[in-house]
Amino acid sequence: MPVTLDAPQRSAATREDDLAPLVFFYGIGSARPRVTFVEPEELPDQERWLLVHDIDMTPRLREGHGCEIDLDVHARARIGNYLVRASVLNRRSDGKPVEFGAIGIHLDLLPEEAQALVIEGRVPFGAILEQYQVPHSSHPRGFFRIAVDARLAELLGATSGQILFGRCNELRHDCGRVLADVVEVLPRGL
Repeated sequence: MPVTLDAPQRSAATREDDLAPLVFFYGIGSARPRVTFVEPEELPDQERWLLVHDIDMTPRLREGHGCEIDLDVHARARIGNYLVRASVLNRRSDGKPVEFGAIGIHLDLLPEEAQALVIEGRVPFGAILEQYQVPHSSHPRGFFRIAVDARLAELLGATSGQILFGRCNELRHDCGRVLADVVEVLPRGL
């Protein structure tokens, strides 16, 4: 399905804001891999299929890999009702990584039971949204290529310097508020 960005002429400052969950993972002011924003057509076929759509990633990954997806949280912080975490999604069938995700979640927009699951950090966010039928929509903000550093390479089974692809996405609750800001990076060749 074709996807257009919400704001095609996004400024450099706005692009940097779209990367905020990734900045959290590395730490404000710390060096992090360089991200170059690209048009959806510039993505390789497999990555384009996995990234260029307006649905949640968890069901898309589940469909693309033909198995359930598990969550492995590597960093988290909470300020009031805002939870930021960095995690890897893995195929349940063989444990291979299928996505690195950095996400900021507004917990107050979720039912209490769903909030508890998010805080616990064992179930992918998309699966929680499905389970609790949280009314929301997905709005990709940009697609990018990234030369991963040793830290991301280790998490994704890649090599340092390898070019990977990802997207910045905004999930909006039906009430109009931002539910989550997400940065997603895919490994190659899975």
